[in-house]
Amino acid sequence: MNTLQEKLIGDGLAFIYGPQDIFLNLGLACFLGMVISYIYKSTHKGLSYSQSFMLTLVFVTFIVSMVMMVIGNNLARAFALVGALSIIRFRTVVKDTKDTAYVFMALAGGMAAGTSSYFLAFIGTVIFSIVAYVLSLTNYGALYKSEFILRFRIDKNMKEGIYSSVIENFAKTATLLHVEPSGDNLTARLTFDILMKKDAEPIELSNQIGGIEGISEIKLIASKTDIDY
Repeated sequence: MNTLQEKLIGDGLAFIYGPQDIFLNLGLACFLGMVISYIYKSTHKGLSYSQSFMLTLVFVTFIVSMVMMVIGNNLARAFALVGALSIIRFRTVVKDTKDTAYVFMALAGGMAAGTSSYFLAFIGTVIFSIVAYVLSLTNYGALYKSEFILRFRIDKNMKEGIYSSVIENFAKTATLLHVEPSGDNLTARLTFDILMKKDAEPIELSNQIGGIEGISEIKLIASKTDIDY
């Protein structure tokens, strides 16, 4: 094995890692990438799920592990690699800010595997997985279940009191968030942040708002996570 390692080093195919280290590091990187991607899939909420993002997490972990082995302890290679990678442009928009954390975790896992820091790679991934599951199960950071986003379209000449009285019957508080006039300036779309009363039914609120003449396109969205309005 030492003869093979010396030959690889002499041919420029290896730096400080032997073949067994290379296989072990890359194998661990692939395993960590799949674990991280599985955690992402299991804890994901919302509509921004992407299979390609899961594959990206595995690829990033594997590639970063290779990069760390290529660099080794050679400072010149590190600077050369930064220059080479600077020509790459990433234009994909991250739909969920939480996805960025998974990308960084994949980078950290690949770096730990590529530098043979096996204990750090394993423990770091385990603790990250536990934290991700706990935050997901406890629905950490979610808004109150009684908070809703109410959005509907009204005729321009409609008086505010017609629909505001209905909202007051169901809501503790109602805050106007957004007014969007239509292109022809004949209607406007209103968006309210509503905190429902204790025994109020959201469906009944939607039905009563919908029964008012001149109101259309009614949407009532539970604000359990992030809401874009």
